[in-house]
Amino acid sequence: IVAEGYKEIMLLGQNVNSYNGGLSFAELVAKVSEIDGIERIRFMSSHPKDISSELIDVMAERKNVCNQLHLPVQSGSDRILKVMNRHYNKERYLSVVQKLRAVCPDIALTSDIIVGFPGESEEEFEETLAILREVRFDSVYSFIYSPRKGTPAASMENAVAADVQSARFRRLLDLQAGISSEKNQPLVGRTLRVLIDGASKGDAAVYSGRTDSGKLVHMQASEDDVGCFKTVRIDRAEAFALYGTIV
Repeated sequence: IVAEGYKEIMLLGQNVNSYNGGLSFAELVAKVSEIDGIERIRFMSSHPKDISSELIDVMAERKNVCNQLHLPVQSGSDRILKVMNRHYNKERYLSVVQKLRAVCPDIALTSDIIVGFPGESEEEFEETLAILREVRFDSVYSFIYSPRKGTPAASMENAVAADVQSARFRRLLDLQAGISSEKNQPLVGRTLRVLIDGASKGDAAVYSGRTDSGKLVHMQASEDDVGCFKTVRIDRAEAFALYGTIV
């Protein structure tokens, strides 16, 4: 696919870093990074239980491995994580974050969070908000829990009331929007390298692309720019997108 002109590769798996195809996931990423023409490598979703020191070292050492990691935490409560069968606790998760930031200080971290899992108390939800405040994710994908047929959670009692789920969901979104905005504001005035993906559905003159850290950037561009890296000056920052000008 590099011969076809692709510049960015996404290694995709349910627990992508649990890969074992005769070599470790860290070794796989290292081998992919050695292919001439690959300028960016991303992977998702990673499971915190399988993040190795070897993988963290590869991310720090290989320049074409993006400075970004999607690391789902799901909940800040150890009890809820155990019921979810996640195989890690809050201490383990935070230790991974600490190791990552020790070698990649500017790494962009994103996560998944489930709100209102069966039996989640107000105190346990507050533990999740505390994780957001401590880690300061660049963004999160959050979901209100809903039963999925065939899963152990579908038959659990102590369902959280729908209105309580919705209220907690809104509080989480508001908190994360503030954090995301605070993290994006310092980018205003900087120039960033952006790979142009394509035109906006709403405005054919507006194109979007991603930075190395996965930040979404909107700008005026043309069809000829698609698939190309451009240097973009950031003029404005919002919680979930940046707006800039090609320079």
